[in-house]
Amino acid sequence: MILIRPKVEDLVFRLYDRPVHPELFDAVAVRTMKRNDSTLIVRLTATGHVLEWHRDDTHLVEMTAAGDQELPERDRLTHKFLGERKGRCQVGGVKYHVNLHAEVLPPEVFLHVHDELAAEGAKRGMLFYFAPHRRMALAPLGLVTVDSLPTGLSVATFHTFPAELTVVKTQSLIEF
Repeated sequence: MILIRPKVEDLVFRLYDRPVHPELFDAVAVRTMKRNDSTLIVRLTATGHVLEWHRDDTHLVEMTAAGDQELPERDRLTHKFLGERKGRCQVGGVKYHVNLHAEVLPPEVFLHVHDELAAEGAKRGMLFYFAPHRRMALAPLGLVTVDSLPTGLSVATFHTFPAELTVVKTQSLIEF
């Protein structure tokens, strides 16, 4: 299993409205959450994350993946991580909104943000450190937090890329 992150320019965001085989991803951490009649499976991967939400026959699968990764082609949304982007769709009676952002930061700001994310991950959420590109370099991290709302779920993901001084963020809202 490769645990070194790809470059940000090689990442894509994809959304599916059907299940995607979990064998397509090398998950480094997995957590399952159930709320009422719905289930959210969170997977951290070397390329970022896979969020799989389902209730009855309604499915949403959000992921950050390498652009050359073999995945089903029939998806709802596909975006490269260039600046900030927004997307939304409706699947059955479920509304889905996403905000994507890749931000390059000055070195001192990047270190501060990276430390804040590590501290937040130590308190809550799902946190994983990846192998750094160089032996004494800062280790990239992946953090996913999930907040339950009266009408759905809010999921925030943060993925750091120290070699590029970049933080890739997604904020997803699933309203049901």
